[in-house]
Amino acid sequence: MKPYIRPVHYYETDQMAVVHHANYIRWFEEARLDLMEQMGIRYQELEGRGILIPVVDVSCRYLIPAKYGDAVSILPILTDYSGVKMCFRYEVRRVADGTLLAVGSSSHCFVGSTFRPISLKRQEPELHRIFSDFLQAE
Repeated sequence: MKPYIRPVHYYETDQMAVVHHANYIRWFEEARLDLMEQMGIRYQELEGRGILIPVVDVSCRYLIPAKYGDAVSILPILTDYSGVKMCFRYEVRRVADGTLLAVGSSSHCFVGSTFRPISLKRQEPELHRIFSDFLQAE
């Protein structure tokens, strides 16, 4: 799978031209959704089936600031999947030189339209297979 690449936009920075910390969390989400699309899973289709994937926990460790004018590469790595929960690790790098700028993680659960946890293994076996196979390939 290819990493998600995007430019740093001016509006994402503060007065020092450094990316505001909250934007990294947004980038994690963009990269996670891009990875799922590469896996053949469109989030809009999941929502259409009544499946939501809320964030349960998220963290980011900032190493070197990204700045306006940089292009960044965000690599999401699926580290755990149980059918009810999944976890990702993220690496944010500057495209120009490959410098590692930040690392992070997020965990998510699968819920139905009533916001109660669901098991993809039982309710959506094909989706479960895609996630399981992808985790094993990682």
